[in-house]
Amino acid sequence: MKLLVTGGAGYIGGIVATLLLEAGHEVTVLDDLSTGHGDGVPEGAAFHQGAITDAGDVLDPSFDGVLHFAAKSLVSESVRRPELYWRTNVCGTLALLDAMRAADVHRIVFSSTAATYGAPDTTPITEDVPPVPTNPYGASKLAVDAMLTSEAQAYDLAAVSLRYFNVAGAYGDHGERHDPETHLIPNLLAVAAGERPAAQVFGTDYPTRDGTAVRDYLHVVDLADAHLRALTAATPGRHLICNLGTGTGSTVREVLTAVREVTGHEVPVEESPRRAGDPPSLVASHDRATAELGWKPRRDLTSMVADAWSYRQRHASN
Repeated sequence: MKLLVTGGAGYIGGIVATLLLEAGHEVTVLDDLSTGHGDGVPEGAAFHQGAITDAGDVLDPSFDGVLHFAAKSLVSESVRRPELYWRTNVCGTLALLDAMRAADVHRIVFSSTAATYGAPDTTPITEDVPPVPTNPYGASKLAVDAMLTSEAQAYDLAAVSLRYFNVAGAYGDHGERHDPETHLIPNLLAVAAGERPAAQVFGTDYPTRDGTAVRDYLHVVDLADAHLRALTAATPGRHLICNLGTGTGSTVREVLTAVREVTGHEVPVEESPRRAGDPPSLVASHDRATAELGWKPRRDLTSMVADAWSYRQRHASN
């Protein structure tokens, strides 16, 4: 297939674009490089530097589909600057859908987020849980899902949304290099590498198996595999929503143990009180993804940490 990957210079989009090329697809990347990196565009992909709103300059009827990763994605920033999230995530995606209709392209896989659910009491979270986002980031992604549902009904769009929490690991020369870095695993690895003095653990008195919060982590390659599977599962006139998760999750202490074992470093920690609004557990079910896509997570926490550490060591030496 000939495919457009928006945000294909970023961490997840770049790895998906790489695996698409390895699978024999023709790939064009659209990215404004505001958070992505030019060298993150895989060799063999055509590259257009531009915003999501420029999709009309790229798409034409020769394209078979779009994989949409381009978005603003920092929760705290979305609270401080909500207009950025409405403009980029919502208005930008609407412009993308307009361009797809104009070019007669009727297949899209949307990289959504489990933040659309907010902080439900149900665990693991299934797609039947009512979405109640607690920040503009989650709300903007939920708005896009609403757009996809209506466009599927009105224009026979084949759409799949994939909702997930935390992504980690690396693939080849592609790994995490966010600025700022807000994810737990790369921040723990920064401590192991001696770039930070200690890691902070927020809350040790949660009603969980070791007192620290439980979160769901996926290896980026497993996540990419789900996106490739969604391409073929997309059905005209239907908007399929699938959660991607382990169904069990990992505690902060379990992640810390994995980092210590992989790196061989102690990784000192500073314990702090719970952060306001942090729920004890956020874990997603993958039952629908298994049934609809034939997908399940195959790589464990140790693999995520080991691949991320290996990438970090190679990247630091370049």
